[in-house]
Amino acid sequence: MLRLLLPLALAAGAAAQVPSPADVLGYDLGERFTPHHRVLDYVDAVAEASPHVTVARYGVTPQGRELVYAVISRGQDVEAVRRSTLAATRGEGTPEQPIVWLSYNVHGNESVGTESALETLYQLTQPAFDDILDDVIVVIDPCLNPDGRDRYVHGYQQRQGARPNADPDAREHEEPWPGGRVNHYLFDLNRDWAWGTQPETRDRLALYNEWMPSVHVDFHEQGVDSPYYFAPAAEPFHPRITEWQRELQTEIGRANAEVFDAEGWLYFTREVFDLFYPGYGDTWPTFNGAVGMTYEQGGSGRAGLAIETAEGDTLTLADRIAHHVASGIETVRTSARLAPEISRQFADFFATPPDGARFYVVQGEAERVEALRQLLVMQGIEARRSPREQTVRGVRYGGGLDRPEEGSATVRQGALVVSTDQPKGRLAAVLFEPEPVLGDSVTYDATAWALPYIYGLEGIALDGDLATDPIVPPPPSAGPAPRTFAYVAEYDSPTSVRFLAGLLREGIAVRIIPEPFVAGGVDYPRGAIVVTDAGNAGREKRQLDGTVRNLAALTRTTLRPLASGFADSGPDVGSNQVGFVRQPSVAVLADEPVSVTALGEVWHYFDAVVDYPATFLTAERLSASDLDGVDVLVMPDGSWGSWLTDRRATTLRDWVRSGGRLIAMERAVTALGRTDEFSVETRDAPDADSTDALPRYGDRVRESVTSDVPGAVYRVTLDDSHPLAFGYPDWTYVLKRRAAGVAFLDEDDGWNVGVVRDGTPTAGFAGAEAQRQLENTLVFGVEEMGQGEVVYLVDSPLFRGFWVDGRLLFGNAVFTMEAFQ
Repeated sequence: MLRLLLPLALAAGAAAQVPSPADVLGYDLGERFTPHHRVLDYVDAVAEASPHVTVARYGVTPQGRELVYAVISRGQDVEAVRRSTLAATRGEGTPEQPIVWLSYNVHGNESVGTESALETLYQLTQPAFDDILDDVIVVIDPCLNPDGRDRYVHGYQQRQGARPNADPDAREHEEPWPGGRVNHYLFDLNRDWAWGTQPETRDRLALYNEWMPSVHVDFHEQGVDSPYYFAPAAEPFHPRITEWQRELQTEIGRANAEVFDAEGWLYFTREVFDLFYPGYGDTWPTFNGAVGMTYEQGGSGRAGLAIETAEGDTLTLADRIAHHVASGIETVRTSARLAPEISRQFADFFATPPDGARFYVVQGEAERVEALRQLLVMQGIEARRSPREQTVRGVRYGGGLDRPEEGSATVRQGALVVSTDQPKGRLAAVLFEPEPVLGDSVTYDATAWALPYIYGLEGIALDGDLATDPIVPPPPSAGPAPRTFAYVAEYDSPTSVRFLAGLLREGIAVRIIPEPFVAGGVDYPRGAIVVTDAGNAGREKRQLDGTVRNLAALTRTTLRPLASGFADSGPDVGSNQVGFVRQPSVAVLADEPVSVTALGEVWHYFDAVVDYPATFLTAERLSASDLDGVDVLVMPDGSWGSWLTDRRATTLRDWVRSGGRLIAMERAVTALGRTDEFSVETRDAPDADSTDALPRYGDRVRESVTSDVPGAVYRVTLDDSHPLAFGYPDWTYVLKRRAAGVAFLDEDDGWNVGVVRDGTPTAGFAGAEAQRQLENTLVFGVEEMGQGEVVYLVDSPLFRGFWVDGRLLFGNAVFTMEAFQ
């Protein structure tokens, strides 16, 4: 850990006077926004001047900006406090002192956060806080999303005039697409804590797990006209949140209220921001033993330096800074006052395993299991293996089941086993439990997320005993024997897509076997990948073999040599049934009207998941000539209604008919369904019962959830004979967020590859009207048009980048279907 605490600069001898932000930056905070490189200048200057502050780097963003954190103390042995905290997570004693962690600007355009962090850092170095900091250690992360924040800051500076214009209609208050909220890959980092899809998150999790604070505050902004929000949070609380965590939220909230009351500042609590979904910067720390809280200042990207509110007041950046600084300082003060009890309760959190299942078992396709294990490693959750086949009683879920089932279950030899009797046991229970108990259907985000669903695996939750062994890494593979005729690889996991994409990226032509076959005594499921000299003319055999073998090693793909193209059973390698695919040219529609985060899912997929080139086309400037030479066009989720004119619909139709493949996702599907050029149709909602009681105005929010799907897991029945479903059994799962039911395609128009039969979710909440709307609806379909086809993905298989099982299906849409078009 010492490597993380090496100071960038330490004062020699007596401490110099700590400079204020104005001393270093040349302006008072609130007069302008501070770009990230100047943020680094200031925190370095404080560390140089103060013996009580240590600053260190912990990561680098995709655009090359440094992630930093500052540790503030008053002469304590910081390393001893940190070690005692980690020991407490293992049930060994109590932390010497609480660690209070303040996180700012996870959303880049909620820009007051970083300005507030600088002022908070400065104030905590002043003598007035010596007595407070005798009892706590404070960690400040001034900017979790530097790429997004600098996008916002530089954009605002380019739009503002000589003086701030408080008129809400002024140009400076309108962010251009995509805005500064998201990171480089257009991901919302505040929904990534549990999944770690982004490099900023992964670096932060590694750091956080080395400290494990007792109190964590995530500073945000909300709408311009909203008063300040601080804890306690709104219902629903996840049932695994302890009573003490609730109580301390309230205690800190009351302390903040006293400060705001004295200043005459408006605020609210217990509304909107619940503590249920585990991916947030308040919930994830809470499931890791901290009291996690969100603080929200009114303003966000629209506010700029000054803006007139609906009440006629002018909200300035300086006002916003003052509020965040006050709540942050008071949180530290209250934590110091309650330090002994916070430390005791933190130790108690880890002393007893959580209620419920003692073990969670995951089994299925090996590469999916290994990908899940890697997530657990990143989260600090220990996993073991089953040493033999074992029969248990428990709850089976995933694995193609419509609903969790209680009864006898078989744990296979080698299955992955996670015990809840470990430091991260409560987090493990949250991530694995088949369906968390939802105390209130009015919630802010997804209501189900169990890892077996996400990875396409079978899960078992059990309370009884289970034999386990440590995981021993397998010996390094010597690789496949040299081929005499061909190489073959099974196509049955998201890893398979990365291997296939790598082959195509290198210009290697691939054959795909559409039916199960047996060769060399080995059974292969449909979709197997075969590389032969045929189709790769001009490549020297040794160079071709070396490239294929290297890609297999890089993607951990099992590659086997074939001595002959003659199959023991099933189609031969040279059969007319076999599909043949070369490198497809892929384009993606981008910018307005595309959803920012939906584009991010697709961009991240091509860049970080499969490492395959894609050309991003500006949607508003799309013309028929832009599609010349394009084989696959992706149309991500977005507000396509007004964009999809008759002319553009005709352009897309004609391109598809000439041999293109259009992949329409989420609302792009419903937009195409409103045109005369495509056959997909959105099904009408069921008629309301006229005998129902008339709605009450006061019940309007709660009544609206009857038609809502905030995020629920649904089982999808697949036609696994279709290339879009190659690599799957006859089922998968999706996370539905909308109740738009899409009708089955007519058999004369195409193929219903993935459908929902039962409107009741497998896990999570869906309103009664939503369930009726979703019964017998399309999820994944293919419409054949001329020489081309349209792939309809009603629900995103790439949801937030963490829905791992869907990566295979999206890869089929892009690559595998090329072989059978």
